[in-house]
Amino acid sequence: MTYFDKILIANRGEIAIRVMRACRELGIETVAIYSKPDKNALHVKYADEAFCVGDAHPSQSYLNMERICDIAGKSGAEAIHPGYGFLAENCRFAELCEKQDIIFIGPSSRTIQAMGSKIGSKQMMREAGVPVLPGTEGGVSGIEEAKRIAAEIGYPVIAKASAGGGGIGMQIVEDEAGLEEAINKGMRIAESAFGDATILIEKYLTKPRHIEFQVLADKDGETVHLYDRECSIQRRHQKLVEEAPCPIMTPELREKMAASAVTVAKTAGYTNAGTVEFLYSNGEYYFMEMNTRLQVEHTITEFITGIDLVKQQIAIATGEPLAFAQEDISIRGHAIECRINAEDPLNNFTADPGKILRYRSPGGPGIRVDSGIHMGYTIPAHYDSMISKLCAHGSNRKEAIERMRRAIYEYVILGVKTTLPLHHAIMNNRHFVAGDTHTHFLQEEHIIRSLRRYLLEEETRMQTLAASLRQGKEVAAIAAAVNVYIQNTKK
Repeated sequence: MTYFDKILIANRGEIAIRVMRACRELGIETVAIYSKPDKNALHVKYADEAFCVGDAHPSQSYLNMERICDIAGKSGAEAIHPGYGFLAENCRFAELCEKQDIIFIGPSSRTIQAMGSKIGSKQMMREAGVPVLPGTEGGVSGIEEAKRIAAEIGYPVIAKASAGGGGIGMQIVEDEAGLEEAINKGMRIAESAFGDATILIEKYLTKPRHIEFQVLADKDGETVHLYDRECSIQRRHQKLVEEAPCPIMTPELREKMAASAVTVAKTAGYTNAGTVEFLYSNGEYYFMEMNTRLQVEHTITEFITGIDLVKQQIAIATGEPLAFAQEDISIRGHAIECRINAEDPLNNFTADPGKILRYRSPGGPGIRVDSGIHMGYTIPAHYDSMISKLCAHGSNRKEAIERMRRAIYEYVILGVKTTLPLHHAIMNNRHFVAGDTHTHFLQEEHIIRSLRRYLLEEETRMQTLAASLRQGKEVAAIAAAVNVYIQNTKK
């Protein structure tokens, strides 16, 4: 199989390193780009070559399309892998690559544009027979139309930007009194964030599950799914915990949802790796959107299928057909991913950038850590707060949870506040253990309350650990930490 000789990774942090690792295994040279604050970042050191792309602000660096393509040309890179975030779903960037004869490792610019519109993509899926939430078929033209449609489908409704993502501009409306303000605010945010003020209205499901299917499609139109992921535990419409497969999935439901996911990809003329996202409630599922890129949580799909998704992306981009058929893909055990963010969960998840004073990642059976940080690294304030992904795999869900608990306990990050204690609280919550989750899980299961109790207990352990580490007494620190852990688990 012939691959590229050199690939530029148009991203930073752990996803840049993830792509570079796949390239190194395939014998492909890598080119990193970095902003001035990222000069000493791990992905810069890992790559074969690295080029400064601009100043700190993303618009001057990681979103600078022309500069990135210029670096690709000068370095001799034949292809660009966008990772996720930044330019990964930017149809203009994909089109620029196409015009400059640089292979964009992802779908075509036309497909990105078609699936990037919530209105257009949902209309396309309605026509293809894929279940879609009741709502507007186009953007609302004014408040009177919005009131009429909301009354028809019933409150609560959600107003959101057609061109948006990541929960930006979403407004939940409980009754007609709050609709006009939500529409106007949503339009302002959408225009500012995406340059498109179009707002659509949909029926709002109060306690849905967020279930998604990973798909792969080659340039000959062969399309497969790599099963399902549960992504319901979120904060501000952004995922915190994902697991594969979905714990409530039945063979019948999986067959129906998988068929819909493949239909979505084929209807869109999709190539490369993508994710079809659904909302599920009361036995029914509804198409939400398609993410035209690699997902953060691709790791757990790799765990349960044994398929390296980044290598598959590269192979498809070279024109290779899929090396396997649907019947060759099976589920092996269960996997969970916790997104570790430099945030304070007790302060409305406020970002907490700063210098990492001590860092030790977990290991052992079934554990994977994708990280772009290290001891002494200073987390910049300019970018997303996610600093690593902690993944656990077991022969079943119970073992995966047990391994994740152990890995969270082993994971040491001192110097900044992180979501590690929050994940401890989630993994020990009886509703999570029972697989009973939904998109409002954090609020309704009072995780933050149990987190406060845990942090009071944890404070002594961490003070002891930090003091011992400062004195170079690592063995004593570990022993003290284990002792406190044992005492806590007896309570």
